[in-house]
Amino acid sequence: MLTASGCTAPETSDTAVRAIQRLLDGRAAAVLGHDRGGYLAALAPGATRLRAAQLKEFQNLAQVPLRSWEYRLGKVRRQGGRAVAEAELRYRIDGYDTAPVTAPRTLELAERDGRWYVTADRAAKGGAQQLWQQGEVTAVRGSRSLILGVGQDAERLRALAATADRAVPAVSDAWPGSWAGRVVVLVPRSLEAMGSLLGAPAAGYRGIAAVTTGERAAAGTSPADRVIVNPEAYGVLGDFGRSVVLTHETTHVATRAHTSAATPMWLSEGFADWVAYRGTGHPTGQAAPELQRAIRRGEVPAALPDDSDFAFGAGADALARAYEGGWLACELIAARWGEKRLTAFYRAVGEGQHRAGADEKALNDVLGTTPGEFTVRWRDYLRERLGG
Repeated sequence: MLTASGCTAPETSDTAVRAIQRLLDGRAAAVLGHDRGGYLAALAPGATRLRAAQLKEFQNLAQVPLRSWEYRLGKVRRQGGRAVAEAELRYRIDGYDTAPVTAPRTLELAERDGRWYVTADRAAKGGAQQLWQQGEVTAVRGSRSLILGVGQDAERLRALAATADRAVPAVSDAWPGSWAGRVVVLVPRSLEAMGSLLGAPAAGYRGIAAVTTGERAAAGTSPADRVIVNPEAYGVLGDFGRSVVLTHETTHVATRAHTSAATPMWLSEGFADWVAYRGTGHPTGQAAPELQRAIRRGEVPAALPDDSDFAFGAGADALARAYEGGWLACELIAARWGEKRLTAFYRAVGEGQHRAGADEKALNDVLGTTPGEFTVRWRDYLRERLGG
């Protein structure tokens, strides 16, 4: 995992690096073994405030079903008996993750009597909080879901699990092929706490009921995605709205391995909405009210939504029109070419190495059309579905 030439500063000896790695290995084993004493043994004896905070985090983790927990040591900078180490925390939830979640950490350490101790542990610059750093985690297992919440009523978490359990088979029916077939949902205490989990200002997610985070995984494994719920926006939705939200986000989990930098936002978000509304019989105008109002004013979009149209700062109305336009583009493909072609198109676009030309090639290879022709069809479809 570590080589002196690639991962350490010149002044840090191999001996010190190996000792620090052994310390972190012991700390990881203590987490998995629920060994309170072993976990605290890695911390500097006199660091009272640190030990209290770390003990609280250790206790908050009690209900999280961990399968693995490890630290991969990166660059180490040492000055005398002190060191600062960049490390990557990698953990997996048992029964759900085949690839680890990674969280960059910055550790400060001190050497005393020939032994290293942790004196500070924080998220690396630009990194995000973990759920157990926000409070005691309550875990509720569904048949196809795991709900992890902080500061939430258990009944509310059970209701979320029931909704997620219905979303998973709905997604599997629309997205044939291999995916995990299960979902992990995080429910923080508040909108502000949601922002901390995402490492971003909370204001950007006001009114957004949930988001999905994830990482590209190695071939043959499934990414460890997380659906993060905004308890404030999700809480004001009715049963139908909650079902749409969790089915949409679960679609992102299912399609992650086939979504790449070549995939435009109108396709990834539009497909997720298409799956969420598929088979519900929900009236198009009710699902696309902003775009319907624009169409009835004679304001038919000239082109498919651009990625910038999906920015949270674009304004609520513009953001809604972008989502609605992407959804109806996917509905058009399903109606005109069939659902199998829609999923094949999604996969084909995701196989592209670059954004430029990826959708054009997939439109030609899978649907036998061009971007210009497809845009004309889409604009006509908007008038047909929303103009009445």
